[in-house]
Amino acid sequence: MFATLRRLYATIPDAAAAARTASTPRAVRLRRAKQGIEVDPQESDATPEGLTPSEFARYERALAKGELLQADGTNLTEAQWLERLDSRRTRLRGVKSVPKDGEKDAEVVGQKIYLPNIIFKMVRNHTPPGQPYNPYEATFRVPQSVTKTDIRSYLLAVYGVQTTYIRTDNYLSPLRKGRGLPTSTIPDRTYKRAVVGLVEPFYYPQAEEDMPRQEREERRKWLQERLLVGKRDVDRQLYFLRVSRSVDGKGWKWRTGHTASRGNILRLIAERRAQREQAIEGVKTRIREERTKTPAEETA
Repeated sequence: MFATLRRLYATIPDAAAAARTASTPRAVRLRRAKQGIEVDPQESDATPEGLTPSEFARYERALAKGELLQADGTNLTEAQWLERLDSRRTRLRGVKSVPKDGEKDAEVVGQKIYLPNIIFKMVRNHTPPGQPYNPYEATFRVPQSVTKTDIRSYLLAVYGVQTTYIRTDNYLSPLRKGRGLPTSTIPDRTYKRAVVGLVEPFYYPQAEEDMPRQEREERRKWLQERLLVGKRDVDRQLYFLRVSRSVDGKGWKWRTGHTASRGNILRLIAERRAQREQAIEGVKTRIREERTKTPAEETA
C-alpha cells in the first residue's frame, strides 16, 4: 500500500553488491583495512550468505551474547539472521494504526506533498581513473533539508526507481568577502550530495567515453558552438597574446632567448637543416670517391 516507505535489501544482483562495496565510505574502508579486511574494489565484500563485514560483526556479537538462541537449543544461522534483519529493514515506516469504523486502518504519519518545489540534480558518478563506470549507483545534488526517506520516496513515487542504500554528505560553499561587505557564502555551491544504490543498472546518457570517435568529435563541436564550452580557455590565450604585444602592435614586449620570437625559431630551424644537408652531401661525396678508385689505388 505504501511502497514508497519500504527499503529494498534482499535479492540484489551480484553486480549491485559489488557496487555497494565500491561505494563504501573512506572512513569505513580505513577501519576495515586496520582489521585486515581488504577487498578488491571490483568484487563484493559480502559473505556467501550475503552479510557485509558490518553485518557479520553484528551477527558474531549477537551470537556471543546468546541472543540468537532458539527454543530448540540451536542458534540462528547467518542466512536466517539476515532474513530476519531484512524483514525488519523493509517494514513500513512512518505509518500508524488508527481506528476507523470499528476497524484499524493504516495512516501515514506526516503531511503529503503533491507538488514539491525541491530540485533533484543528477550528476555523473565520481569514477577514479582506470576504473569502469558504476551503473548500479546514481548521484544527485539535493537541498540540504531533504532527508534519506524523502529521497527514497521521491525516486520511487515519481520515477519508479528502487533503491538499496542512500549515502549523503554536505558540501559547504567557500567563504566570500567583498570590500566593505560581510562574509558570505555562494548559495549554489552549498548542497547535499546523495549517492543512491540501484537495483537495476542505469548508464548516464551521452557519456563521451562510450561514443565512437566521429560522434564524440561532433558532440564536442556542438558543445563549443552552442554552450561555449572551452571559450574561457580560448579567451585566456587571446588575453595573454594581447598583453604581451607592444603598444603599436608590432613585435613583442619580451625576449627570453632563441625561442622568444618567430623569426629566431625559423632561423634556427634553417641553420640546423643546412647543417644536416651539408653532412649528407659530405657522406655522398666520400662514397662516390671510394667507388671511383681503381684496384691498384686501393692496394697501394
